[in-house]
Amino acid sequence: MAFGSGKTREMVPERLALPGRAEPIPSPAIHFVSGRPIKPPFPEGVETALFAMGCFWGEERRFWQLPGVFASAVGYSGGYTPNPTYEEVCTGRTGHAETVLVAFDPSVIPYRDLLRVFWEGHDPTQGMRQGNDIGTQYRSAVYATSARQLEEAATSRHAYQEALTRAGHGAITTEIREAGAFHYAEGYHQQYLAKNPRSYCGLGGTGVACPVGLQS
Repeated sequence: MAFGSGKTREMVPERLALPGRAEPIPSPAIHFVSGRPIKPPFPEGVETALFAMGCFWGEERRFWQLPGVFASAVGYSGGYTPNPTYEEVCTGRTGHAETVLVAFDPSVIPYRDLLRVFWEGHDPTQGMRQGNDIGTQYRSAVYATSARQLEEAATSRHAYQEALTRAGHGAITTEIREAGAFHYAEGYHQQYLAKNPRSYCGLGGTGVACPVGLQS
């Protein structure tokens, strides 16, 4: 999904970010695969998590296939521009990362298990890129929706860094902070690889196992 990208690796200053718009970009309310709602309110007991790990097409598919995931959606988070379009995000002038919202039942799949899928599903040492996809929109990030998520994410980063270091990899560049606004992407991006299964997906992990989650 590198087409149209500004390919800048420098975060835009907030004062220079695109102005965006007051109203959200139109997007569907129902998951193309499961038929479940992808926008709140979600059923009681369902929590949300936000992850960015490069191209959001392939990332979303990794998560919607997991048992315990109620629904997923792609969008933009971590930046400044309200309600951006995909084309605006691609310029590098919104500050957003391509992000996946995961609505999950923690009694079936704990947050730590989602973190393991996140860490193992991409290379978190690449900075403002992921594979051939270059630019700030492809950075690695965890946007925590609760204090508990923030603590677990930081703990898992430390554990995975130790594993990566032993395997000869560099420092993790993943941004971990409290979640801000999540802006739903345009309808054609939602569950894109279910609609277009032969399309490009450049995600690839390091091959190093994460020592948290999916083990108890």
